[in-house]
Amino acid sequence: MSVSTKKFVIVLLSLFLGINTFQTHAALPFSVGGEELPSLAPVLEQATPAVVNISVAGTKVSQQQLPELFKYFFGPEGNPGNAEQERPFQGLGSGVVVDAKKGYVITNYHVIHEADEIVVTLKDGRTFEAEVLGSDRHTDIALLQIEADELVDIKLADSDELRVGDFTVAIGNPFGLGQTVTSGIVSALGRSGLNIENLENFIQTDAAINSGNSGGALINLRGELIGINTAIIAPNGGNIGIGFAIPSNMVRNLADQIIEFGEVRRGVLGVTGGELNSDLAKAFGTDSQHGAFVNQVMQGSAADKAGIEPGDIIIAVDDKKVKSFAELRAKIGTMGAGKTIKIGAIRDGKPIDFKVTLQQAEEQNINAKVMHPALEGASLSSTGKDADISGVRVNKVARNSKAFANGLEEGDIIIGINKIRITSIADLRALLETEPKVLAVNIQRGDENLYRIIQ
Repeated sequence: MSVSTKKFVIVLLSLFLGINTFQTHAALPFSVGGEELPSLAPVLEQATPAVVNISVAGTKVSQQQLPELFKYFFGPEGNPGNAEQERPFQGLGSGVVVDAKKGYVITNYHVIHEADEIVVTLKDGRTFEAEVLGSDRHTDIALLQIEADELVDIKLADSDELRVGDFTVAIGNPFGLGQTVTSGIVSALGRSGLNIENLENFIQTDAAINSGNSGGALINLRGELIGINTAIIAPNGGNIGIGFAIPSNMVRNLADQIIEFGEVRRGVLGVTGGELNSDLAKAFGTDSQHGAFVNQVMQGSAADKAGIEPGDIIIAVDDKKVKSFAELRAKIGTMGAGKTIKIGAIRDGKPIDFKVTLQQAEEQNINAKVMHPALEGASLSSTGKDADISGVRVNKVARNSKAFANGLEEGDIIIGINKIRITSIADLRALLETEPKVLAVNIQRGDENLYRIIQ
């Protein structure tokens, strides 16, 4: 662990983040006794009804190391040193209503992860049970839905238009106190490399954020959503003015995919690379100090088909500047598979544009319920072309779920349905779209080949 990592503990606000107070010089007209005073009240009266409190409850399964004496009570086929323990948990977080008519609520994946019960409380005190429509661990986003009348939503801003120094307002539920508002500025953009999430392109803000505000809103002075608060750097567990939010454009792309497909269909460009530095810029004949340097282009990938080559320096996506390879990865990774985009690059010191249709990532981890009700509780992903056995891997099975009752186990590889061979999630989805009444699921479990009949 590096010195900086030891010094600054990045708190992934797992179910907990929050807000404090901040003084701002924003001068919005608000008349008191005929005199105009600076106030954020008009903006907040518009935005705060769309920010909700979220309470969750569930059970986590953990491994407990047993004393040597108890190992003798277990058979040789089991795991003699460990026993599973189920422990109940509760948590608090925040969320944002982004579609009042359909009841869509955005929050963080880590707020609702493993929760069996999710309750949304509106600012007016009404409570509703929420359904998870979909989530994405790699970006820490989840989309919920509630059935409620007279909801208020927040319009999503174009986060690519943000500038360092723009005013921000954070709204959430710190420490379970109830809705709290703070303000600050955009401290930095395009933050990555924090190892908080797999795809990072954070807005950094000094608006006070504390435990309980995960999933809460970061808005601009027009009352538009610019980000979803996610994490803080907190050496002592409290706010020190360094908070991170997921940009609204990433949130919009992910939510649209979940709404349309019930899952995130992550786009893949098919390049590897690194950050552009002054030495590389000089060697490749460009004055640009920002961009994503392409080391390798995967054969047959979207980038390969579009004509991108090793040595190209990618500087823009859809005419929006890209400052680093991490930012490029995050932008591409939150765009949907099949989407056609414009890539701006520099080759031999000259600008060049590419039209690229993104391919779909095969390593996605999806909720099997979106494909068939009988698979509810199972988390699946494609094994990949380089695996010893091609198929669909069962990564996790929730206890007391339909998938568990139907005999699926963690580590199983589904290789066929009704005697039809499958090698990927795409194959499985295509077969299940025909809605067969009976599924004869062919499974490879270790060295054993078997069938499970699911109705």
